[in-house]
Amino acid sequence: MCVLTSALVLTAMPAAADDQPPEPSTEQDVYALDELERSVPAKGKMQCPTVPLVTYRGDVLRYHAPVRVYVGFRDRLRKFEHVAREVAIEVYGRAPSKIVHIGTLNCRRIRLWPTLLSEHGIGNGIDIAGFDFAAQANGQPKDNPLPAGLRRSFSVRVKSHWTATGPTGELHAKFLRLLTDRLEARHDIFRVLLGPAYPGHHDHFHFDCAPWRLVEI
Repeated sequence: MCVLTSALVLTAMPAAADDQPPEPSTEQDVYALDELERSVPAKGKMQCPTVPLVTYRGDVLRYHAPVRVYVGFRDRLRKFEHVAREVAIEVYGRAPSKIVHIGTLNCRRIRLWPTLLSEHGIGNGIDIAGFDFAAQANGQPKDNPLPAGLRRSFSVRVKSHWTATGPTGELHAKFLRLLTDRLEARHDIFRVLLGPAYPGHHDHFHFDCAPWRLVEI
């Protein structure tokens, strides 16, 4: 299901994917980049706005490689890490060792709306491919109800596990779906949450803080 609503200080609104008018927003979150102009020429060269950027490796959880993001987006990523850690402990009994991403800063247009700047263009978005987990520590309980294979190191990927079946696969799918449910419920983290239900996102989640709310996981 696609949900598209305006943020508190919306300056540019893309048409919804199904061309339906957006619903009134209950968003109460004000973000420093809300008033930044995002209109760009549909074709030809473009220049992305200059915003303060930082290199971030992760505080609560680590990213497999450092990310280059807008300084305010770093704070949202910290909140995301907290949620991912909590959900992982709930499902697997331990936190991920790494968050695996496939990109942050990238000066480009939104593919489906070529007259709009992608949030990647200002380091205000991230694509998440999955999570890596280290082997279970020796000091953890032996009666862990997880399948034996999950006591060793393992990886969870959106591409492989969003609709996975079987005891292990279903557990990974549960983790991914519970994570996105929790993130969707938190309007103080991300505003745009896209996943396999959205065109071009079969293998990753896209999260950003654009000045509108779009959820299609």
